[in-house]
Amino acid sequence: MKVESFELDHTKVVAPYIRKAALYNGPKGDVVSKFDLRFIQPNKGGMNMSGIHTLEHLLAVYLREEALGEDIIDLSPMGCRTGFYLTTWGDKSENDIKVPLVNSLKKVLETKEIPAANEIQCGNYKEHSLEEAIEYAESFVKNI
Repeated sequence: MKVESFELDHTKVVAPYIRKAALYNGPKGDVVSKFDLRFIQPNKGGMNMSGIHTLEHLLAVYLREEALGEDIIDLSPMGCRTGFYLTTWGDKSENDIKVPLVNSLKKVLETKEIPAANEIQCGNYKEHSLEEAIEYAESFVKNI
């Protein structure tokens, strides 16, 4: 079985970007889109864990507040820490994702408190950085 992310030539992409990584058609007619939301140039660095963790919390809330909200299945940080995978119901395009993502990242720039950053709601609540999350959001919005 092929792993889509291993098929991508990471030397040929320029971050930041939004890329439709896959379209899945389930056996019962379900359609799922998977997007590569790349914040950092591959193999040129990575987001600090505390910053990517905070950005994950913020985007989990802010993306769901956008029109796209009910179609979101999951937002997951990449193991390489250069971005996120966003999974949605339906056959979505990069353009369908761009406006809600940029709107959400603009909300990050105004954020004063990290949602669910407590022992009950988060598995690593002490490892957060709002400052880093704002820095990553600002860079993406400025350069996309």
